[in-house]
Amino acid sequence: MIVTDRFVFLHLHKSGGSFVNRFLMECVPGSHPVGYHLPRDEIPAAARHLPILGTVRNPWDYYVSWYSFQAAMPAPNALFQVASEERRLDFNGTVRNLMRLGEDASLLSAWVDRLPSERPNRGINLSKACVAPLAKSGIGFYTFLYQRMYGDCSNTTLLDMAALRQGLLEYLPRTGIPLSSDMEDWLRDRPAVNTSVHARYADLYDDETRALVAEKDAGIIRRHDYRFQAQH
Repeated sequence: MIVTDRFVFLHLHKSGGSFVNRFLMECVPGSHPVGYHLPRDEIPAAARHLPILGTVRNPWDYYVSWYSFQAAMPAPNALFQVASEERRLDFNGTVRNLMRLGEDASLLSAWVDRLPSERPNRGINLSKACVAPLAKSGIGFYTFLYQRMYGDCSNTTLLDMAALRQGLLEYLPRTGIPLSSDMEDWLRDRPAVNTSVHARYADLYDDETRALVAEKDAGIIRRHDYRFQAQH
């Protein structure tokens, strides 16, 4: 979470937030960090009147990025270990388990048991209590993160990660922050941040997993008019 004089930025996991964080801290005077991956209900009281800025990503793309990032790590996080059954499952098997967290009590419990009691302020920054709303929800993991971060989306502008640079160029002037030539150059020229290397997302899904994401993350898909793209 970054508070500016004009808005509050909320950082949704693996949805372009690291890029926005860096831009705000380097280019927008008065920006200051409050915490990592904190949701809207933890916005400081003095900033709760401000509009909220966030980002969002095609859920099918999100799961490929999440899987690829964790699979490349020597010590992946607890969620990946549980969902992949300690790396025994491939992409589709792992994502299907991820989709089942909101309906499979034993699977969710296996993850919760490995989570800290207090938020660690790193990684995805979740504690045991943070994930309680996922139980019996039947929703996808990305939907859980989205709802936790943005709530009812009131007073919130969400920029599509696929058009993030242009989205920032259009959003900042609307909030009263003038764009300098240096800011425009930064947004045009700086590389993406915290990326993972992976194949086109459409090439990794089997039909069952593709349909499961469509079902479990249906709300995000409808709200943001996402499609499963054969070309990525």
